[in-house]
Amino acid sequence: MQKKERFRLFLDYFTTHFPQPETELQFGNAYELLVAVILSAQCTDKRINAITPTLFERFPDPQSLAASTAEEVFSYIRSVSYPNNKSKHLVGMARMLVEEFGGEVPATVEELQRMPGVGRKTAHVITSIIFNQPTMAVDTHVFRVSHRLGLVPRTATTPLAVEKSLMPYIPKELVPKSHHWLILHGRYICLARTPKCHECPLTHFCKYYEQLQKKKAA
Repeated sequence: MQKKERFRLFLDYFTTHFPQPETELQFGNAYELLVAVILSAQCTDKRINAITPTLFERFPDPQSLAASTAEEVFSYIRSVSYPNNKSKHLVGMARMLVEEFGGEVPATVEELQRMPGVGRKTAHVITSIIFNQPTMAVDTHVFRVSHRLGLVPRTATTPLAVEKSLMPYIPKELVPKSHHWLILHGRYICLARTPKCHECPLTHFCKYYEQLQKKKAA
Protein backbone atom coordinates (compact mmCIF):
# COMPACT_ATOMS: atom_id res chain seq x y z
CA MET A 1 0.00 0.00 0.00
CA GLN A 2 1.31 3.43 -0.92
CA LYS A 3 1.95 5.94 1.86
CA LYS A 4 -0.58 8.40 0.42
CA GLU A 5 -3.25 5.72 0.64
CA ARG A 6 -2.40 5.00 4.29
CA PHE A 7 -2.75 8.68 5.12
CA ARG A 8 -6.02 8.88 3.24
CA LEU A 9 -7.45 5.95 5.20
CA PHE A 10 -6.16 7.37 8.49
CA LEU A 11 -7.66 10.82 7.86
CA ASP A 12 -10.92 9.46 6.45
CA TYR A 13 -11.54 7.28 9.50
CA PHE A 14 -10.91 9.94 12.12
CA THR A 15 -12.61 12.83 10.34
CA THR A 16 -15.69 10.62 10.11
CA HIS A 17 -15.66 8.99 13.55
CA PHE A 18 -13.87 11.53 15.73
CA PRO A 19 -14.24 14.92 14.03
CA GLN A 20 -13.59 17.12 17.09
CA PRO A 21 -10.76 15.66 19.18
CA GLU A 22 -9.52 17.62 22.17
CA THR A 23 -6.65 17.47 24.62
CA GLU A 24 -7.43 15.65 27.86
CA LEU A 25 -5.55 18.23 29.88
CA GLN A 26 -7.95 20.51 31.72
CA PHE A 27 -7.33 24.24 31.36
CA GLY A 28 -9.17 27.55 31.19
CA ASN A 29 -6.79 29.72 29.21
CA ALA A 30 -3.43 29.74 27.41
CA TYR A 31 -1.45 30.30 30.62
CA GLU A 32 -3.06 27.31 32.33
CA LEU A 33 -2.46 25.08 29.32
CA LEU A 34 1.19 26.12 29.19
CA VAL A 35 1.61 25.23 32.85
CA ALA A 36 -0.20 21.91 32.38
CA VAL A 37 1.86 20.92 29.34
CA ILE A 38 5.14 21.71 31.09
CA LEU A 39 3.98 19.55 34.00
CA SER A 40 2.82 16.73 31.74
CA ALA A 41 6.29 15.79 30.47
CA GLN A 42 6.76 12.09 31.28
CA CYS A 43 3.60 12.17 33.39
CA THR A 44 -0.02 11.23 32.73
CA ASP A 45 -2.71 13.79 31.97
CA LYS A 46 -4.79 12.20 34.73
CA ARG A 47 -2.13 13.02 37.31
CA ILE A 48 -1.75 16.58 36.01
CA ASN A 49 -5.51 17.16 36.07
CA ALA A 50 -5.56 15.99 39.69
CA ILE A 51 -3.11 18.65 40.88
CA THR A 52 -3.77 21.67 38.66
CA PRO A 53 -7.04 22.86 40.27
CA THR A 54 -5.24 23.57 43.56
CA LEU A 55 -2.20 24.91 41.72
CA PHE A 56 -4.28 27.32 39.63
CA GLU A 57 -6.24 28.44 42.67
CA ARG A 58 -2.98 29.52 44.28
CA PHE A 59 -1.42 30.81 41.04
CA PRO A 60 -4.31 32.02 38.85
CA ASP A 61 -2.11 34.05 36.52
CA PRO A 62 1.53 34.47 35.42
CA GLN A 63 2.03 37.37 37.83
CA SER A 64 1.25 35.31 40.94
CA LEU A 65 3.41 32.44 39.75
CA ALA A 66 6.28 34.78 38.87
CA ALA A 67 6.18 36.24 42.38
CA SER A 68 6.50 32.80 43.97
CA THR A 69 9.50 30.54 44.51
CA ALA A 70 10.41 27.11 43.20
CA GLU A 71 10.16 25.81 46.76
CA GLU A 72 6.56 26.91 47.13
CA VAL A 73 5.57 25.59 43.69
CA PHE A 74 7.21 22.27 44.56
CA SER A 75 4.80 21.83 47.46
CA TYR A 76 1.89 21.83 44.98
CA ILE A 77 3.43 19.53 42.34
CA ARG A 78 5.46 17.09 44.42
CA SER A 79 3.46 14.12 43.07
CA VAL A 80 4.41 14.66 39.41
CA SER A 81 7.56 13.40 37.72
CA TYR A 82 10.69 15.55 38.16
CA PRO A 83 9.02 18.08 40.48
CA ASN A 84 12.27 19.88 41.34
CA ASN A 85 13.09 20.78 37.75
CA LYS A 86 9.49 21.54 36.86
CA SER A 87 9.13 23.89 39.84
CA LYS A 88 12.11 25.90 38.64
CA HIS A 89 10.87 25.85 35.05
CA LEU A 90 7.40 27.08 35.99
CA VAL A 91 8.66 30.03 37.99
CA GLY A 92 11.21 30.92 35.30
CA MET A 93 8.57 30.62 32.59
CA ALA A 94 6.15 32.86 34.48
CA ARG A 95 8.79 35.51 35.09
CA MET A 96 9.66 35.62 31.41
CA LEU A 97 5.98 35.78 30.50
CA VAL A 98 5.54 38.80 32.75
CA GLU A 99 8.80 40.59 32.00
CA GLU A 100 9.07 40.00 28.25
CA PHE A 101 5.57 39.21 27.01
CA GLY A 102 3.34 41.35 29.21
CA GLY A 103 1.80 38.28 30.84
CA GLU A 104 0.45 36.99 27.51
CA VAL A 105 1.42 33.60 26.09
CA PRO A 106 3.24 34.24 22.79
CA ALA A 107 1.87 32.74 19.59
CA THR A 108 5.09 31.62 17.91
CA VAL A 109 7.13 28.47 18.42
CA GLU A 110 10.35 30.50 18.49
CA GLU A 111 9.18 32.79 21.29
CA LEU A 112 7.70 29.94 23.30
CA GLN A 113 10.91 27.93 23.13
CA ARG A 114 12.82 30.75 24.76
CA MET A 115 11.05 30.05 28.03
CA PRO A 116 12.32 27.58 30.66
CA GLY A 117 10.75 24.14 30.37
CA VAL A 118 9.37 24.76 26.89
CA GLY A 119 10.81 22.56 24.17
CA ARG A 120 9.64 22.03 20.62
CA LYS A 121 6.90 19.57 21.60
CA THR A 122 5.42 21.86 24.25
CA ALA A 123 5.60 24.88 21.95
CA HIS A 124 3.79 22.94 19.24
CA VAL A 125 1.04 21.87 21.63
CA ILE A 126 0.41 25.50 22.59
CA THR A 127 0.45 26.87 19.05
CA SER A 128 -1.77 24.03 17.87
CA ILE A 129 -4.41 24.07 20.62
CA ILE A 130 -4.51 27.77 21.51
CA PHE A 131 -3.70 29.36 18.17
CA ASN A 132 -4.87 26.58 15.80
CA GLN A 133 -1.60 26.61 13.90
CA PRO A 134 -0.52 23.61 11.77
CA THR A 135 2.16 22.39 14.18
CA MET A 136 2.65 18.71 15.00
CA ALA A 137 3.75 17.89 18.54
CA VAL A 138 5.44 14.48 18.53
CA ASP A 139 5.27 12.70 21.86
CA THR A 140 5.78 8.99 22.56
CA HIS A 141 2.25 8.12 21.39
CA VAL A 142 2.54 10.02 18.10
CA PHE A 143 5.98 8.49 17.54
CA ARG A 144 4.78 4.93 18.18
CA VAL A 145 1.46 5.04 16.34
CA SER A 146 2.79 6.77 13.24
CA HIS A 147 5.48 4.10 12.91
CA ARG A 148 3.14 1.19 13.52
CA LEU A 149 0.58 2.42 11.01
CA GLY A 150 3.31 2.90 8.43
CA LEU A 151 2.77 6.63 8.14
CA VAL A 152 6.48 7.33 8.64
CA PRO A 153 9.56 5.35 7.58
CA ARG A 154 11.73 3.30 9.94
CA THR A 155 14.51 5.79 9.32
CA ALA A 156 12.49 8.46 11.16
CA THR A 157 14.18 7.75 14.48
CA THR A 158 13.73 11.13 16.19
CA PRO A 159 10.65 13.23 17.03
CA LEU A 160 11.77 15.87 14.52
CA ALA A 161 12.17 13.26 11.78
CA VAL A 162 8.68 11.93 12.51
CA GLU A 163 7.26 15.45 12.42
CA LYS A 164 8.89 16.14 9.06
CA SER A 165 7.63 12.81 7.68
CA LEU A 166 4.04 13.45 8.75
CA MET A 167 3.58 17.06 7.75
CA PRO A 168 3.69 16.78 3.93
CA TYR A 169 0.82 14.29 3.91
CA ILE A 170 -1.64 16.00 6.24
CA PRO A 171 -3.69 19.01 5.10
CA LYS A 172 -2.79 22.06 7.19
CA GLU A 173 -6.28 22.42 8.60
CA LEU A 174 -6.15 18.83 9.90
CA VAL A 175 -2.70 18.94 11.52
CA PRO A 176 -3.96 20.06 14.97
CA LYS A 177 -6.62 17.35 14.94
CA SER A 178 -4.22 14.69 13.67
CA HIS A 179 -1.98 15.37 16.64
CA HIS A 180 -4.84 14.48 18.99
CA TRP A 181 -5.95 11.49 16.90
CA LEU A 182 -2.52 9.91 17.07
CA ILE A 183 -2.14 10.61 20.79
CA LEU A 184 -5.55 9.29 21.79
CA HIS A 185 -5.23 6.21 19.58
CA GLY A 186 -1.89 5.47 21.22
CA ARG A 187 -3.22 6.11 24.70
CA TYR A 188 -6.27 3.84 24.48
CA ILE A 189 -5.83 1.37 21.61
CA CYS A 190 -2.30 1.18 20.25
CA LEU A 191 -0.65 0.68 23.64
CA ALA A 192 3.11 0.36 23.85
CA ARG A 193 3.35 -3.13 25.36
CA THR A 194 0.00 -4.72 24.62
CA PRO A 195 -1.70 -3.02 21.67
CA LYS A 196 -5.42 -3.80 21.43
CA CYS A 197 -5.34 -4.91 17.80
CA HIS A 198 -8.59 -6.85 18.31
CA GLU A 199 -10.34 -3.53 19.04
CA CYS A 200 -8.53 -1.40 16.48
CA PRO A 201 -10.49 -0.06 13.49
CA LEU A 202 -7.28 0.65 11.56
CA THR A 203 -5.86 -2.86 11.13
CA HIS A 204 -6.79 -2.96 7.44
CA PHE A 205 -3.93 -0.59 6.65
CA CYS A 206 -1.65 -1.01 9.69
CA LYS A 207 1.89 -2.22 8.93
CA TYR A 208 2.37 -3.52 12.46
CA TYR A 209 -0.80 -5.65 12.25
CA GLU A 210 0.17 -6.86 8.80
CA GLN A 211 3.51 -8.07 10.15
CA LEU A 212 1.79 -9.81 13.08
CA GLN A 213 -0.45 -11.72 10.68
CA LYS A 214 2.53 -12.78 8.57
CA LYS A 215 4.29 -14.11 11.66
CA LYS A 216 1.21 -16.11 12.66
CA ALA A 217 0.93 -17.58 9.19
CA ALA A 218 4.61 -18.55 9.03
